[in-house]
Amino acid sequence: MRQILLDTIAASSELVHKLELVDTLQRIGVDYHYKKEIDQLLRDVVHDPQHEEGCDDDELYVVSLRFYLLRKHGYNVSSDVFVKFKDDRGNFASNDVKCLLALYDAANLRTHGEEILNSAVVFTRSRLQSMMKTLDDPELAAEVEYTLETPSYRRVERVEARRYISLYEKKVTRNDTILEFAKLDYNILQALYCEELKALTAWWKGLQSQACVRFARDRVPEMHFWMLGIIQEPRQSYARIALTKCFKLVSLMDDLCDNYSTTEEYEIFMTSLERWDKQAAEKMPAYMKDLFIFILNSINDIMEELKLQKNNHAEFVKELREQASKHVASTVLTCMKEYGMTVHQAYEKLGDLIDEAWMDIVQGCLDQSYPMEHLEKVVNIARGMDHMYKCDDAYTHPHSLKDTITSMYVNSV
Repeated sequence: MRQILLDTIAASSELVHKLELVDTLQRIGVDYHYKKEIDQLLRDVVHDPQHEEGCDDDELYVVSLRFYLLRKHGYNVSSDVFVKFKDDRGNFASNDVKCLLALYDAANLRTHGEEILNSAVVFTRSRLQSMMKTLDDPELAAEVEYTLETPSYRRVERVEARRYISLYEKKVTRNDTILEFAKLDYNILQALYCEELKALTAWWKGLQSQACVRFARDRVPEMHFWMLGIIQEPRQSYARIALTKCFKLVSLMDDLCDNYSTTEEYEIFMTSLERWDKQAAEKMPAYMKDLFIFILNSINDIMEELKLQKNNHAEFVKELREQASKHVASTVLTCMKEYGMTVHQAYEKLGDLIDEAWMDIVQGCLDQSYPMEHLEKVVNIARGMDHMYKCDDAYTHPHSLKDTITSMYVNSV
């Protein structure tokens, strides 16, 4: 596999092959094995005069793919590269679905004020929606629909890997070595995720045996799936387990506030938790006392393990309990009340706000105030939120996640 990548890098005249290889490795979920090689390849693409804007890269597909990959990796390339592709009416001169999909993905890496990309999003969305109705290829039509719903940059990487392996297998131009490696890698990671889920289920059962959890959402697989969308690599196994525990406890406290405790009881609970005061449990109702001790013991165990690993962020785990004390109302209901909107209008308004938030995220990655490795985790958090709440609250009502959860933990490839 590494030799395939190195051979493609050496073929300096084939820019499109380089870009497509990087895109394939990322979408198929094995790029984490080759971060150094991919980073070097993209640096070469940026700095090689042969690949400068306005030279040989006149094809919209190549320019779009190049722009998408470079911005995705934090290179602040100019959106002016797309100006030459607009006709006198301001439309983009292409009726090719592959080109339009690439342009749509690229344009969704826009920042505030990039009118050329804003117009590209509007144009490609309208054109693809129109073309989708007349496409003879059902799989291509499905790909268009999927991309319009979720541009590539916003997708959860492991979900995309499982989906794209099936698509890549059907491509005439596929590389069988890459395909087989991707399948093997997916199955290895799946086995690891299952072991993590087994350990988490045992931990959760330690609380389930107590009466106080009758009000709680039993969503351990869903929460672990959420966390593996943020950090997916094998070496990050303990981090996934710790994060799943932390956010499962946040979920538990949310359920406590919503469904069970009085306001006064919840205030006592959260005040005691903020003080990290184990003695305060004696003043609580029995159901709350057991939960309080379980939370303290779980967090202390995580902190001790992090200290053993010489991790400098052990205290951050405490700050995350504390931050769970603020309860937020439904975003849709808040939007309806604040602006006097219908449900449909509220969803449209929130869609616009989400697009603006993604622009902020892209700009943050281009500014690179922090290492790209850390920024990628923030992007992954946004991807996970987008996946879980795109159409519904899939954490509370996980029926829509059934097939995804099955593909992550049950069905191998």
